[in-house]
Amino acid sequence: MKVLVTGGAGFIGSGFVRYILRNRPEAGVINFDLLTYAGNLRNVEEVARDPRYRFVRGDIANADDVRGVFEGGGIDAVVNFAAETHVDRSIDDASPFVRTNVLGTQCLLDAAKKHGVAKFVQISTDEVYGSLGPEGAFREDSPIEPSSPYSASKAGSDHLAFSYFKTYGLPVVITRCSNNYGPYQFPEKLIPLMIMNAMDDKPLPVYGDGKNVREWIFTDEHSRAVLTALERGNPGEVYNVGSGYEMTNIDVVREILRILGKPESLIKYVKDRPGHDRRYAIDTSKIRREWNWSAEIGFSDGLAQTIEWYRTHQDWIREIRDASYLNYYERMYTRRDQTLAWSGPE
Repeated sequence: MKVLVTGGAGFIGSGFVRYILRNRPEAGVINFDLLTYAGNLRNVEEVARDPRYRFVRGDIANADDVRGVFEGGGIDAVVNFAAETHVDRSIDDASPFVRTNVLGTQCLLDAAKKHGVAKFVQISTDEVYGSLGPEGAFREDSPIEPSSPYSASKAGSDHLAFSYFKTYGLPVVITRCSNNYGPYQFPEKLIPLMIMNAMDDKPLPVYGDGKNVREWIFTDEHSRAVLTALERGNPGEVYNVGSGYEMTNIDVVREILRILGKPESLIKYVKDRPGHDRRYAIDTSKIRREWNWSAEIGFSDGLAQTIEWYRTHQDWIREIRDASYLNYYERMYTRRDQTLAWSGPE
């Protein structure tokens, strides 16, 4: 099975690339990524020399780029992680989110339809459901009520993907997951930002009163669920993926400080973001029933592993902070073919 993984140099996508190559010896992976600010080939360095792996730089919203990677031949399935994902950036400027998340998904769907792929897994988010009250959890049939330009663009891409199933019979499966955390996560997101700031004794900015509730899942658990969706998901179905570990943002921050042995005086409350959803929670009864799937890594254990990874990967952190990896990619790709097995910095 040859799988096209889009966005495979980002946090969640790279985790899946590593996971499928580690757990499916028969699988081949084409990693298709534009290498924007959150896409880092260091994230897939451990598989770069695997003969089953190939990297292609490209833009899912560019029809020529997408056509080129499909015409390379033999793609059996697509797993679409490629997306603009940061809510704050979408509030500042929604256009990149519409372009990548909606138009990019359309380009991929058109190519997948033309080439007859056996499965198209669209990676979505629980944020498409909007905000929950203090009780209950999102089910697969919950109303779609996005609050931010980011979540609206993801809801649009979900609807578009389903239309290709209903209209053309393209075997589309959609997964909607709760908040991911783990190694390699870009520091604009809550957990890595707080870890990195705390390690440097810098203020930890917390929106509003810090009591917004999220359900947290370790990234390897998400990868395991996506692989199951690829292999066992029924076309035309949505599958919610979550861990059951709900926590307020402020409790997450306090746990990070506790593990690092840092004072709570580093916490700084800041003005809340516009349209900030109060609570997300996922009902995973469908995947428990159909796949016998449940989360295996507790939040405290996963968070401790994540903090240890950041402690021991200061070189990765330095590159992220000075953005030197972006300059390197621009130099490398102006003089070399777009397709390569990456071998690390010069």
